[in-house]
Order: sequence, then structure tokens, then C-alpha cells
Amino acid sequence: MGIELWQAVVLGIVEGITEFLPVSSTGHLTIVEQLLDIPIDDPAVTAYTAIIQVGAIAAAIIYFWRDIVRIATAFVRGVVNRDVRRTGEWRLSTAVVVGSIPIAVAGLLLKDVIEGPFRSLWVVAGGLIGWSAVMVFAERAATQQRDERDVRLKDGLIIGMVQIFSLIPGVSRSGATISAGLLRDIDRVTATRLSFFLGIPALTAAGTFEAVTLRDEISANVGWIPTILGTVVSFVVAYASIAWLLRFVSRNSIIPFVWYRVALGALLIAGLSTGVLTAT
Repeated sequence: MGIELWQAVVLGIVEGITEFLPVSSTGHLTIVEQLLDIPIDDPAVTAYTAIIQVGAIAAAIIYFWRDIVRIATAFVRGVVNRDVRRTGEWRLSTAVVVGSIPIAVAGLLLKDVIEGPFRSLWVVAGGLIGWSAVMVFAERAATQQRDERDVRLKDGLIIGMVQIFSLIPGVSRSGATISAGLLRDIDRVTATRLSFFLGIPALTAAGTFEAVTLRDEISANVGWIPTILGTVVSFVVAYASIAWLLRFVSRNSIIPFVWYRVALGALLIAGLSTGVLTAT
């Protein structure tokens, strides 16, 4: 099969733009792969999709490096120091650690479903439209009275549980976590930052797992040069995307993304219903 270098560049750009926007990077990659005649239900392609996400995560790690060091230091110090456990940074660190666990467990348990029945454009369309309703409700119901200093372990656990829904292509990991944060009355910027923090361990683990377990399939069916190229391109594009998104949510609601999601979902349904597109 193989992925051409120009296709790797296109997929890297799509991944970099959409990974942190609440529009579903997996859904967009699935759509573009289908349009490029790349078999979306091939395990090697699924692995490729997960691996190039590591490029976007690397961009997030660099962008938030000081915050990551601050959170990690607070967690380590808090384990042995009772006074540190009274600080907001300790509470934030425990929220991130606990919130990262549910999707890791669910991802392993549902691996066959994620790489099988979920790899369908019908699922992507349903996820795009269905979760849009949740995003609208979250935006309308949120009081946004709490900021990073008010984040608690319970918030991390709830947001982490909601993040499991992002295993469904079309839902969007950031769409799920930002919505959950808003429903916890956390302000939009803090909810978005939490989405980044929770995504780093989850997506790094997923990409590493796929690279290790499916390395032979990737080598034979996709190629490591296109995989590395797609990862590098996603890194560069994602770094710019992160900065843009943080500026956007500081001034705007997430509703504009909803209209885009619904329109794209409707186009997919029309294309699938008329035979212009095939589901897998």
C-alpha cells in the first residue's frame, strides 16, 4: 500500500491543525485518508494516524514546558510534603494525573473496536453532529466562575472520564474535555489548558504503543519515512495552532466550531447516502 510523501505532508497538516481544535483530528484524518484512497480500516493506517499525533503532542510539550515542569514538580513534592498538598498546583497536578488514567484504560480495553467498527465515516458523521449538541449545552450552561486555582482532583476524574468519548472518531478529545470543564464551571481558557495537559500523556502513550506493537506493519504497509515526515509536519503546524486556539477561546465561545462540525457531518451523511463516499 504505502503512503506517498505528499500524502504524508497533507495528513501532517490536517493533524497539526485539528489535533487541539474541538473538531476531531481522528475524524478529519479518517475523511482525508478516505479521499486519498488510503484504506482507513487497515491496522497500519490506524497506527500511522496515532503516531503522527505524537508530533502535535511534542508541540504541546514545548509550548507548555514551564507549566509541565511546574505541575510535575508540585506532584513530586506533594507526595512527600504535606504543606505542598495544600497548594493549588498540587491539586492541579493530581487532577491531571488522575484524569489521564480513564482514557488509557478504555483505550486498551476497546482497542479492537477503535481499530475496527469505529473506523467508519458514518461513525465520524455521528460523532461530529452528536457531540456538537453537548458542546452547545456546555457553553450555554457554564458559569465559568472557576479558574486554574480552583481545579480539584474530582474535576480531573470527571473530565478524564468524559475524555473516553473522544475514542469515537468525530467526537474530538478537546471537544470532550473542554465541554466537561465548562460543565464543571471552569472558565474556557483553563478548560482548554486542561485539555492540553490531559492530552499529553494519553496521546504520547497511544502513539508509542502503536509504534512499538505495529512497527512491522508500518514498515511493510506505510513506510517509516512518510510516518516520520507526517509527524514532523504535524509538530510544526500544531505549534501555531495551539497559540491561535488559546487566543481564540480567550475572546470567543466554542460555538463557531459547532457550526463547522454540524456542516461537515451533514456533508458526510449526504456523500455517504448518495454513494459519493464509502464508509470504509
